[in-house]
Amino acid sequence: MATDMNIGEVADRSSVNVQTIRYYERRGLLPVPKRSPSGYRQYSTANVDRVRFIKRAQALGFSLNDISELLELRVDPTSNCEEVLHHAEIKLRDIDEKIEALRRMKRSLESLADACRDRRATGECPILEALEA
Repeated sequence: MATDMNIGEVADRSSVNVQTIRYYERRGLLPVPKRSPSGYRQYSTANVDRVRFIKRAQALGFSLNDISELLELRVDPTSNCEEVLHHAEIKLRDIDEKIEALRRMKRSLESLADACRDRRATGECPILEALEA
């Protein structure tokens, strides 16, 4: 495992910025890197893989706390796929709840927009009245 990359190279290969790498280190999502004799952080391709894992998990809706737990499961030799599945099922329920909430919001806004279409004065605007109520 080569440790010859600097933080900028890891950021480029991971499609994130340098501040993201540092933030993940502070959060404990990335291990503290070794330092060169001159004090520069030294990274390996495993760090790039881990950042990509984090970004893919975020794209699926997992929070950084969730991702921390998934990373722990990934390296724990006693964990199993059932534990990971449990996290995925929780996330699926959360996504379903958010979708339903968005559908309710959309129906409400569509109804207000329909009521507003033929009005002219903002004093009688159903959207503004609903927001003030």
